[in-house]
Amino acid sequence: MYKKIMVPVDLAHVDKLACALDTAAKLAKLYNAPVTYVGVTSSAPGPLGHNPEEYAQKLSGFTATQASTHGIETDGKTVVSHDPAVDLDDALIKTANETGCDLIVMATHIPNVADHIWPSNGGRLATHTNASVFLVRG
Repeated sequence: MYKKIMVPVDLAHVDKLACALDTAAKLAKLYNAPVTYVGVTSSAPGPLGHNPEEYAQKLSGFTATQASTHGIETDGKTVVSHDPAVDLDDALIKTANETGCDLIVMATHIPNVADHIWPSNGGRLATHTNASVFLVRG
């Protein structure tokens, strides 16, 4: 049913992604579909790397761990953004279209008041890509 799965990851908060990561891995095994983990970063130094290359190395290590832990085919894609907090949705939409994924599995939170004012990341992906979007609450 699904041929390629994309999973947006925030390496600074991997501990909060366990349910989404597990769901993506189980779906990947079920449909024999590769998983692309996507991390969006800026070119400015940060806690996850002094530059995008260091961030990409950490993402690569993360994807390798996911592959060996779950026995699935994985790859990683680092997206460099001027301001990830502002450009996140657009970066993920562009990446989803570039990778040709047909399923996006992503972590979400319990809705709060702010969600009535600003659209959700998952909602934007669902309305601006051809992929199905599976939101996982942890």
